[in-house]
Amino acid sequence: MTKNLNTNIQPSAKDWLLIALLAFIWGGSFLFGRILMIEWPPFTVVFLRVFIAALTLWVFVLMTARKFPMERSILSAVLIMGILNNVIPFSLILIGQQEIGSGLAAVVNAMTPIWTLIIANQFTSDEKFSTNKILGICFGFMGVATLIGADFMQGLTASAWAQGAVLGATISYGFAGVWGKRFKGQDPIIISTGQLTASSLVMLPLIFLYEDPFSIQAPDLEMIVALLGLAIVCTAFAYVLFFKILSNVGATNVSLVTFLVPVSAILLGIFWLGETLTLSNIIGMILIITGLSLVDGRILKMTRLRH
Repeated sequence: MTKNLNTNIQPSAKDWLLIALLAFIWGGSFLFGRILMIEWPPFTVVFLRVFIAALTLWVFVLMTARKFPMERSILSAVLIMGILNNVIPFSLILIGQQEIGSGLAAVVNAMTPIWTLIIANQFTSDEKFSTNKILGICFGFMGVATLIGADFMQGLTASAWAQGAVLGATISYGFAGVWGKRFKGQDPIIISTGQLTASSLVMLPLIFLYEDPFSIQAPDLEMIVALLGLAIVCTAFAYVLFFKILSNVGATNVSLVTFLVPVSAILLGIFWLGETLTLSNIIGMILIITGLSLVDGRILKMTRLRH
């Protein structure tokens, strides 16, 4: 991974608005994923998600006469990005959502910036540890321990393994956030189209190897809306937005989108699916959000300025 990257950039007001929009959209992805997991197997949903999203973006690429770079180095980098940013995390999250609700999955997913910071510290020169970031990491892991620990204490329950799967997805996202910095200056629509196309090619043999996509139940209107929302809005559009923000503010800052995703996912899950959170879920979320606040550092800076 490259180490000659630009120095940290503080997001502007426009960047924060884009981060908030992306957080709301990705919060909806947990709702849509939970709806689809009630009837369909996870790998099939992942394939449909990335395939429909790729088709959507290819239509836009062709309509706008964009040129896709064919250099081997870019193609291989896009393939790796697709695996790290789509294939692994999408699959793990949906596997987890077979057992846990959209809100809880989003809370566990909030560990993404913590892992991104740890990975970025190792592989980049511009996103290093500081005292507040180390404290943030500690709070983040305490939050995860609170979320998953109760289930493990009762035995290796399905819920514990499901939360562990989502946690695994956040590690993959962390690597993706750092890997994606190499695309700075590239057209985000082209990169998004490339990674989703690569993800579709990777997922295609997996659905026939591990699942039987031709035997799945025919979708009703709710599932069609959920699938199209997941693929077109929460994937095609969201990843164009993701790469734009990543190019502007860097891996750690863009991963702070997960600071807001749990709020969006919890509210949507409560409103649409009647989900609830336990006390340990709420405490875990507070610890993780505290950790994210420390990693971000803005609240601490504002407090110092007031004094």
